[in-house]
Amino acid sequence: MTTAFDPIDLGGNRLANRIVMAPMTRSRAYGPGLSPTARTAEYYAQRASAGLIVTEGTQPSATGQGYPDTPGLHSAEQVAGWRRVTDAVHAGGGRIFVQLMHTGRIGHSSLLPGGQRPVGASAVRAKGSVYTAAGAQKFEEPRELTEEDIAQTVEDHAAAARNAVAAGFDGVEVHAANGYLVHQFLAPNSNLRTDGWGGSPERRARFAAEVVTAVADAIGAERTGLRISPGNPLGDIDEPDPEPTYTALLRALEPVGPGYLHVVETGERSLTLELRKRFAGVLILNARTQGRPSGPEELALVEDGTADMVSYGALFLANPDLPRRLRAGGPFNTPDRATYYGGDDRGYTDYPALDA
Repeated sequence: MTTAFDPIDLGGNRLANRIVMAPMTRSRAYGPGLSPTARTAEYYAQRASAGLIVTEGTQPSATGQGYPDTPGLHSAEQVAGWRRVTDAVHAGGGRIFVQLMHTGRIGHSSLLPGGQRPVGASAVRAKGSVYTAAGAQKFEEPRELTEEDIAQTVEDHAAAARNAVAAGFDGVEVHAANGYLVHQFLAPNSNLRTDGWGGSPERRARFAAEVVTAVADAIGAERTGLRISPGNPLGDIDEPDPEPTYTALLRALEPVGPGYLHVVETGERSLTLELRKRFAGVLILNARTQGRPSGPEELALVEDGTADMVSYGALFLANPDLPRRLRAGGPFNTPDRATYYGGDDRGYTDYPALDA
């Protein structure tokens, strides 16, 4: 029987186990030009015992930023900062993919160059607010991307993927989940387009498919992953019937053959199983749980074949040696929510390992 502690091959990378550190925004890119720091390298290196690390969401362009102090991968300074991170993880025997995240309408003009308006699939403002240097600000009505804008945004992702390879990453995960730009194209309430990019499941899935294809063409399909969250309401998303859109997306990606599909499960397990049937690569599952973070219970998802790998968020944040703790059944450090975003080393690099 395969277990979560068995190795697995991912696009030519031999991973030590099937436990994934999920991407988690930390808002601590305090280096030059929103680049990672030495503390960022320490944070990820502490967690190098994961089979795979997926970084915090990283903007592929300056216009993709949605939160203060999030890192990018579109400048020489950022590439150099990330190289320090990847070198540290590799020195610890780990493997690391960068997650490319364009936030789209989830953001604010005060965070963008020249006070530009955020962009979106359509000019539909999301309900809610975002934290900025001036405090909480309501989301603004985004500017609808033109055909030229769409082509540029696709190329921005490809260019950032090339930068990722230059920075030493083992691969790239395209963020098409949690209410951000790619998800905004997938969802019918944020994509009201009637052109070739909206109006049917296939056309709503087109942008996601083209971004993944461009990344795969730039760095190789085996080094390309995709994260989705069908039915996830984050970012004022409403997907009452997600299956047709996401199965259309997987059909469009069949000729590309990305290395993995990372599913954030927010709905019924039946949809996860349907997507697993339709995807030929590695399936990583961030499982839906009720009133608790993912824990040892989710290891069984590899044993019963529901997923090839399982990803952990908050538990990995607080437990740098999580695979060891999962094997032992605990104990587990409790994550401090007050230190999730921004701040100093507290709640970042100071969680103890078992030996400590």
